[in-house]
Amino acid sequence: MAPVPISLLDRSRTRVGEQPEVSLRASVARARAAEALGYRRFWVAEHHGVPGIASGAPTVLMAGVAAATSTIRVGSGGVMLPNHQPLVVAEQARTLDALFPGRIDLGIGRSLGFIKPVRESLRVTEYTPEQFEGDLTEVLAHLTGTAPVPAVPEVTGQVPVHLLATGAGLAVAARHGLPVVLGGPALHGDLTALEAYRQDYRPSEQWPHPRVTISLDVMVADTAERARELLLPEAVAMAESRTTGVFGPLRQVRTDDLDGFSDKVRSAVDRQLQHAMYGTADQVREQLAALVQRTGAAEVLASTSTYHREALTAADAALASLALPGRPVTGAP
Repeated sequence: MAPVPISLLDRSRTRVGEQPEVSLRASVARARAAEALGYRRFWVAEHHGVPGIASGAPTVLMAGVAAATSTIRVGSGGVMLPNHQPLVVAEQARTLDALFPGRIDLGIGRSLGFIKPVRESLRVTEYTPEQFEGDLTEVLAHLTGTAPVPAVPEVTGQVPVHLLATGAGLAVAARHGLPVVLGGPALHGDLTALEAYRQDYRPSEQWPHPRVTISLDVMVADTAERARELLLPEAVAMAESRTTGVFGPLRQVRTDDLDGFSDKVRSAVDRQLQHAMYGTADQVREQLAALVQRTGAAEVLASTSTYHREALTAADAALASLALPGRPVTGAP
């Protein structure tokens, strides 16, 4: 069996006391290091009006990452379709592919802005599943050259599309013959929708077989206790955002600091960590291997994040050394 590849999702998380541009430059540097470590893909995110995340323009950041690297695949995790016209999405992807042929992935999602003012600024306050599937169909038509309006520039290949999907999104991916990126609580609950995706899958020219990438927070350290503590800054920021509506920059949080938070925040932190995988290299390998076997995943997309950049660098190196047993799906890259 060939090992299941591991890739990285980087959200350009800001830190307290740092200028936001430091986070963008750190993302580019992290991508260079990931390439040297042998990672398969390096994906960036799209978040608007969020103080804790500097990545608001994923295709621009993708260009910077691709220009600073030479072999690693660069993608979006993902471009949020409610915020963009389908033709623009296709033309940006094709432009990137023309500049960096064979290295660009287009991950597409349907999340709206984090808070109401952001959604209003984006001019999208409502977005139905029907609208999403219609826009997705149009993006695919532009990328395959079957739309009434050509997406420029014309390129030799076709940019691979991945769908960030949960629930109903899995059915959409099956109808359009697209691979899925599945994350969050859906990985640990009932997998009926995932099995239906495989059973109902309609093969496409680019993706003849269903393909599942699992995405989750992963942290490797010398001990399980240290790995858990390294995840606390992200978990606390997420927990606090559900109370305040503000997803803030990362700040240092130690285990003892949790005593100073409310019961509500501590409970939310515990729930967040339950969906993460952390520990020593051997422990994380065992956890990920079990999840890969359970989901039949062809790839792992790790959204590792922590306040300490040195610890993040060490975690990336340790994670890259893991060999996960599996049988990756053949087809498009």
